Amino acid sequence: MAQMHHETLLIHPAPGTAPEDGIRCLVLNRPEVMNAMNTQMFVDLRNALHELAFDDGLRVLIITGAGERAFSAGGDLKQRDGMTDGQWRRQHQLAEEVLLAVKDFPQPVIAAVEGHAHGGGCELALMCDYIVASRAAVFSLPELRRGIMPGGGGIQNLVRAVGARRAKKLLFTARRFSAEEAAEWGMVTDLAEPGTALAAAVADARDIVLAAPMTTHYAKLAASRGGEIDFHSGYMLDIAAYNVLVSSADRLEGVKAFNEKRPPRWSGL
Repeated sequence: MAQMHHETLLIHPAPGTAPEDGIRCLVLNRPEVMNAMNTQMFVDLRNALHELAFDDGLRVLIITGAGERAFSAGGDLKQRDGMTDGQWRRQHQLAEEVLLAVKDFPQPVIAAVEGHAHGGGCELALMCDYIVASRAAVFSLPELRRGIMPGGGGIQNLVRAVGARRAKKLLFTARRFSAEEAAEWGMVTDLAEPGTALAAAVADARDIVLAAPMTTHYAKLAASRGGEIDFHSGYMLDIAAYNVLVSSADRLEGVKAFNEKRPPRWSGL
């Protein structure tokens, strides 16, 4: 993996892993402002996600925030203060590209959340395949109290995660809610002790990379896209992907390794 340098991000192998394990961390790195997302961060994220999507050695991406205070406090409102409508819309177009790039990333993306995740920070976590959060983490979508509304997929993802009625209450009241509440409602998948969300995500990633790369990619595609359409159309997507995998070298290797009682040696083909 070529080393990537971005002004507002850190990208490196996950703690305790080697580069060849394929588990990478993408760290929002503006801890002095609770990892608030300014225009430069959106540019960096767009570029980084594009590069990482074409990294054949990457198997799992973990998104987290620098420091202990926050995953991300959301959009940088100090920078936005005084923006023209046109400047605001141009910045938001960047945000839309970034958030959809997370949702559509070809390999699994896990959010590891410590501390605060508000507004766009909460929306970024919701765009990931699932969320591992510290028990002390706090979430909110407060945009209605800023004269706007969530524009990063937060409404659609929250409705799908916690149900329409609860999502509407959280949106209308802009109230903060705890990681434990979010887990009870199904938005957060796993709770970790404070300071250990990233370690918990890495432990999951170690299990994920035991599967063949193509199988993980196609299972994500079928689950993500199939979950948005009717059952029979989604099942057709499952079977189309299944039949691609039948013809793969890794399908032969997986069966052979099982019968020979040894770990498989995946080729990604």
